[in-house]
Amino acid sequence: MTSQGGSKILSAYRTATSFAEPLVGSLLRRRLARGKEDADRLPERFGRPGRVRPKGPIVWIHAASVGESISILPIVNELGRLLPNTTVLSTTGTVTSGRVMGERLPRNAFHQFVPVDTPSAVRAFLDYWQPSLALWVESELWPNLLHETKLRQIPIVLLNARMSDRSFRRWRRAKVMAAELLGTFDLCLAQDDDVAAKLEALGAQHVEIPGNLKLVGEPLPFDADALAELQSAVGGRPVWLLASSHDGEEQLGAFTHRDLAAHIPHLLTVIVPRHPQRGPQIAASLEPLFRVARRSKGELPGRDTEIYIADTLGELGVFYRLSPLAVMGGSFVPHGGQNPLEPARLGVAVMSGPHIGNFRDIYRVLAASGGAEVLASNDQLTQRAGQLLTDGLELQKRGLAAAKAAGTKAPLVRTFELLAPYLRNLHASAGP
Repeated sequence: MTSQGGSKILSAYRTATSFAEPLVGSLLRRRLARGKEDADRLPERFGRPGRVRPKGPIVWIHAASVGESISILPIVNELGRLLPNTTVLSTTGTVTSGRVMGERLPRNAFHQFVPVDTPSAVRAFLDYWQPSLALWVESELWPNLLHETKLRQIPIVLLNARMSDRSFRRWRRAKVMAAELLGTFDLCLAQDDDVAAKLEALGAQHVEIPGNLKLVGEPLPFDADALAELQSAVGGRPVWLLASSHDGEEQLGAFTHRDLAAHIPHLLTVIVPRHPQRGPQIAASLEPLFRVARRSKGELPGRDTEIYIADTLGELGVFYRLSPLAVMGGSFVPHGGQNPLEPARLGVAVMSGPHIGNFRDIYRVLAASGGAEVLASNDQLTQRAGQLLTDGLELQKRGLAAAKAAGTKAPLVRTFELLAPYLRNLHASAGP
């Protein structure tokens, strides 16, 4: 049962978002100008459908952005196998995740942008799509969307729940509201024991621990011709990759290259920035000291290229297959890291800096297997990367260990065991 205080807070939120509705259009247009919205699909953000609703039951899965949405692909595939008459509606909130889902969702599923969290947009969305089951992924809690879904008596399950220490401290200061929001979920499936304890402390009623769905998944897709072309350009040169880098990390990677190249002849450093639009800025900062080539300009690494900036979208699958060592960005600055499972699934040895809060449990699994190494400080990068790049057998051993650790299906199996009661209801409603 939720308290009066929590209800008052959420009631005030619903009132405020109702009054704010006239301003939403202006906000979305500003986001559109910054490239953060899709102009052709902007009506979806107001709850207006971007396509005709398919017949039969719909399972709605909401994930915030790219990493979360990719993690649900095994769920979508399994739902298609178990419930062939049911369609999956996948919602996300970012342009990049919409593009990725459009490319990677199977035939039993389609993508829509999540509506903004105002009462009218949320009601329009739910009235049209009428999902039979809602699966929310990880940690994004929109009060109006949850409230209106619950009002329609649609079962809601929190999948692969995670909560950082920082988020937990913030929610604990608003514990009554947290309990009310978590109380809308019929079931919360936590990634690990730590997350489960946090959810229960905040008032979640039914919490289970099937494991982390991000450990389950298929290797990143890739363009075989693009990979062959790059391999030909690189030849037999030693290569290492700084993947999904953030501002400040490219400079660390460049000076690491300088130190490594003094002992490793013909070394090529590949940098894939997390935000490809930063490519020109990165190149401008490095070109006074290094020979740089940029992929977005159609350039390949030449024989004298020292640093290759892969400032394009959707090609990490190519570059992870090009390099035996992936140093993960977002971990040498206080960002929380990037997903190490993508290189691990491809048999790539993984290394990161100390800031891995968003993926701590995954790194724990990979490090225990010997497939990943988390550095205590940025200063260790040159030494540890150099040791691996000059020891081919150890590099191969780590890559194999990473692939083995990232290949588990157990969290998926346990998740579907826990979802079984909800899926049985769906199967019955689908008819013969």
